[in-house]
This record gives sequence, structure tokens and C-alpha cells, in this order.
Amino acid sequence: MKNIKAIIFDAYGTLFDVNSAAKMCKNKIGNKWESFANYWRTTQLEYTWLRSLMGNHKNFWQITEDSLDKAMKAFQIESKMRNELLELYKILSPYPEVKETLEKLREKKYKLALLSNGTPNLLNELVKNNNLQNLFDDIFSIEEVGIFKPSSKVYDIPIKKYKIQKEEVAFLSANTWDVSGGGNYGYTSIWVNRNNNIFDKLDFIPNKEIKKLNELLELI
Repeated sequence: MKNIKAIIFDAYGTLFDVNSAAKMCKNKIGNKWESFANYWRTTQLEYTWLRSLMGNHKNFWQITEDSLDKAMKAFQIESKMRNELLELYKILSPYPEVKETLEKLREKKYKLALLSNGTPNLLNELVKNNNLQNLFDDIFSIEEVGIFKPSSKVYDIPIKKYKIQKEEVAFLSANTWDVSGGGNYGYTSIWVNRNNNIFDKLDFIPNKEIKKLNELLELI
């Protein structure tokens, strides 16, 4: 970790709780809210991968809408909740330790950036709504290359901007497929394993594993 010059974060599931939109509606959705939220997220990811493979790109917000429509149908959730859930998705809650950790990293003079499937507008609003806008040097969106993670074209974006070596990037994600994607690309890839999950078998072992973002401070 001594040679790290830039620390780059995935957004969804890593800094921001993707289930928080459904959680804010749990009184309306009922006990199935968490299963519904997980189904929505899984479908969302599947659509990004499938569209990348098909070469039929839609942006992340459009995919979020499409996956929500499927999830609502699968869980028989009233259509009148659609707009509410989508609006809440724009203001997902960050995990509790995120802001303080970013502030401390900022003091250490690293380049800090997001690298996300999200659209530029969606990411900028998400960061602004959570008062994190002054903590990042850059917010990188896959829309620059028109294909979703884990394409190497995505992980190439910060390298071209910062003109640094791949191993000089510490890349953090809670998504095992994203950690593997970044790691296979050449990043120093760190898994934020918030939920004691099992790592996918994708011929990559994370350089480091942490439970919460603030444990990164101990590594650097």
C-alpha cells in the first residue's frame, strides 16, 4: 500500500446503501421489503452485464427503472409506489462511517474518486445530497466508455486521467465481481465485506479485505 497514489471507490453498495430506498418504504411494502430490495438490485446488475454482452447500452438510470418494474411485478407492489422508490434511489443513504473516513483520507493528500456504473447526473446529485461533494477529486462514470463494469475499459478511465500505474490505485468495492474486475485489471483491489459474504471464484483473491470503510485507514 506504500505506493498508492489514488484511492478509488465504487459507489453503490460500497459507499451508499442500495437497499435504503426500499427500507424507507418498509411500512408500505411490509416484511418483504428486504427481499424486494435484493431482487431489485440483483436484476439491476444482471441487466448491466447482459446489455454489455449484447452491445445494447442503456444508461444506469434507465436500467434502474427497468429492474424496478420487474421487481415490483415479481413482488406485487402497487404501481403508485414506483415514483416514490425512484426518487428515494436518487438520495440513497451513505454508510455511517463513510464521510469521516473520506475526510481523514483527504487530509492524507491522496487522489480520491468514484468509479461507478451510475450516470454523471445521478452520481453528482447523490454526492451532493449527502454533503460529500468536496471530498472527491473526480467522479468517473462508465458513460465515458459506454459499457458497464467489469469491462477493462471502465477501470482504464482513472489511469488515463491521472497518468499513473495500475498498481498505484487502491480500488475499493463491496461487490465481489467488481473487486475481481479491478484486481484482474491490475488495481490494488480491496474488498469491503460488510455482510460476511463469500468471495466469488473468479481467479482473483483480494489484496486486502475489510469489514467497514474506516478500516482502510489502518492499511495506509
